[in-house]
Amino acid sequence: MSNSNADLASRLLEQHVKHEMASLKGARLRKFLEREVTELLGQADVVTLGRLSSVEQVMGVIQRIVVNMELDAGIPELAAEMATEVMNAPVQEQTTLGEIISRDQATGFVEEALELRQQRERVISEIMAHPVYQELVSNVVYAGLVNYLYEDNLITKSVPGVGSMMKFGKKMANRAVPGLDETFERRIKAWLSDSLPGLIARSEEFLNKALSDDELRDSVMAGWVSVENRTIAELREGMGDVELQEFVVLGYEFWLEFRKTAYFEGCARAVVEHLFAKYGDRPISDLLKDVGVTREMIMAEIDAYALPVMDVLREQGYVEALVRRRLSSFYSSAAARKILEPEA
Repeated sequence: MSNSNADLASRLLEQHVKHEMASLKGARLRKFLEREVTELLGQADVVTLGRLSSVEQVMGVIQRIVVNMELDAGIPELAAEMATEVMNAPVQEQTTLGEIISRDQATGFVEEALELRQQRERVISEIMAHPVYQELVSNVVYAGLVNYLYEDNLITKSVPGVGSMMKFGKKMANRAVPGLDETFERRIKAWLSDSLPGLIARSEEFLNKALSDDELRDSVMAGWVSVENRTIAELREGMGDVELQEFVVLGYEFWLEFRKTAYFEGCARAVVEHLFAKYGDRPISDLLKDVGVTREMIMAEIDAYALPVMDVLREQGYVEALVRRRLSSFYSSAAARKILEPEA
């Protein structure tokens, strides 16, 4: 390219850059974006989800970004710090539980939970069958029985002095027959062991009858009334910053393992497959409409975020540098040279 043609190409590039820069700010930029949003939404009326993506493509994104991406060790530390800041924020002492969840909402949750009668009965049954609960019942019955026999039975209450005589007699009997106490205890516990299944069954039957919908509703709502006017700070009393941070770290470590399980992959695939089964052959606009995305919503976010960001990038010189990178290669190309150079 001759010097005159190179100079012409340079001047054209400068004018083109100036033209683009003028169109990438203020009202002209907004008008451009508004027009493009309209065009894109028009395309969304005819282009289906299946043409843009597929189940395997979306699952690939989940695999790469959610499952495989290595997360820096600073993330749980930052999350723990943020959780601490949130829990120590003044708003915790200024906000009551009732301001977050209304009584009507709490009632709604309770009513829905009461519908799960089968699950409730299953939980009660599992608690009754738990070894810790069975040991608790056994110890309570044994302690009560021994206390009754030695101290609080009808005879000792009706006849003054008999209680101390029984204790005296117990000591004398143990001297005469060493190990009598142990034998007595062993027989009582053997009886308890034989009787425990029946006791557990009766307690389970009692709970299923006693924990009626009305009883549970009244109990839960009474508990709610007692806490709804307490602040969040009051409700978290006893949990210090260290404990909170440890819970955050434990939750983060759980997530790192959970995301790699077949269960997580199966749940994610079920969601993605259903999404494509429902919307794969339908226009993108159907999906946008169902999730509540409108043209007005998009433009509101452009005004609130995109335009201010463009202002910063333009001030930093990035926008002009980008435009020059895009255009300069054309003005120095063979195609431009062929147009600018006169034919021989």
